[in-house]
Amino acid sequence: MRGISLPLPERCLVGTAIMIAADAQKYFTLRLRKGLITDGMFRHVRHPNYLGEMMIYGSFALMVWHWLPFVVLGCVWALVFAVNMITKEASLSRHPEWAEYRRRTWWLLPPVL
Repeated sequence: MRGISLPLPERCLVGTAIMIAADAQKYFTLRLRKGLITDGMFRHVRHPNYLGEMMIYGSFALMVWHWLPFVVLGCVWALVFAVNMITKEASLSRHPEWAEYRRRTWWLLPPVL
């Protein structure tokens, strides 16, 4: 399986764009209608805003090219991001369409061919 490889500045910019677009979609959609957001940035991935943040912070760690930032990021991602995503999913599970949405989407990363 081949992945997409972006240079470091582009990885940071793409991560920023993903994070801002997902947060903006969530903000404006929920102002118009309440409920589960299953389109746009959330069509294939349930947590695109966290994905964007992880791309940003990961690009910073890659710029330093030392093992310590990766350890710190791993701890933050496991202890903060993952816990927040699990808590968010528990909250979203109250929506009737949640089971189907969860079945057809990916938690964080869709498969990239």
